[in-house]
Amino acid sequence: MNEDNTSNSAASGTAKTITVEATTGEAMHELGKHVAHLAHGGDVILLSGPLGAGKTTFAQGFGAGLNISEPIVSPTFTIARELKGQFPNGNSAHLIHVDAYRLGGNAYAPGQNAVEHLLDELESLGLDEELEDPSDNTIILMEWGEQMAAAFAPERLEIHIDRPLNTAGTGTTANTASHELTSNGVRTVTFIPVGESWQTFDIARNKR
Repeated sequence: MNEDNTSNSAASGTAKTITVEATTGEAMHELGKHVAHLAHGGDVILLSGPLGAGKTTFAQGFGAGLNISEPIVSPTFTIARELKGQFPNGNSAHLIHVDAYRLGGNAYAPGQNAVEHLLDELESLGLDEELEDPSDNTIILMEWGEQMAAAFAPERLEIHIDRPLNTAGTGTTANTASHELTSNGVRTVTFIPVGESWQTFDIARNKR
C-alpha cells in the first residue's frame, strides 16, 4: 500500500480525502484488513468501483480483519449476507455485506422519488433500520454503495477503487487501448470520510 496524496474537502462534515495505491491483490487485501481494524460498531462503509477493481478482494481483507471465518464472496445473488466475527479487542462483530447494484432501480410508484423507492427496497429486505442506525456491534459494508449515499445518515466512509487504463497497443490500436480498463496494474483507492466520527480517520497512519 503506497500513500499517494491527501487533500482537504470543502464539503461540510467531510474530512480530508485520502488516496492510496494498492499495487497487488495482496496489498488490496491488506488494505481491507487495515480498515477493519479501524472500524467501530455502528459504522457504514460504502465501497464502489468498476467491475474487477478489487472490491471483493478488499471485502475479503476486511473480513479477515474482523476474524470472520466464513468465506467473503460477492453477495450479488443474495443482495445481503450476515457474517459473525470479532473486533481486534475481542468483542463480537456482526458484518452485513450488501451488494446494492440491483437496488434503487426505476420502478417507482407515482410521485415517488429515487430515495423513497430505495428506502422501500431496504425495508422489504429488513435492512432499513440496520442501515439507518446500526447496532453497537454491527458494521455495514456495502458494495456499489455510491448510489445510496443520499439515503444514509451523514456518518459514513466512502471508498472508491479505480482500475488503471490499458495504455498498451501500437499504431491504430493505441488510442483505443488507452481508453480500456485493464485487470492488471496498480489500483487507486480513494477514502472519503463523512461525518464527525470519521474526522480523524487516516489509513496511511493507521489511526482514527
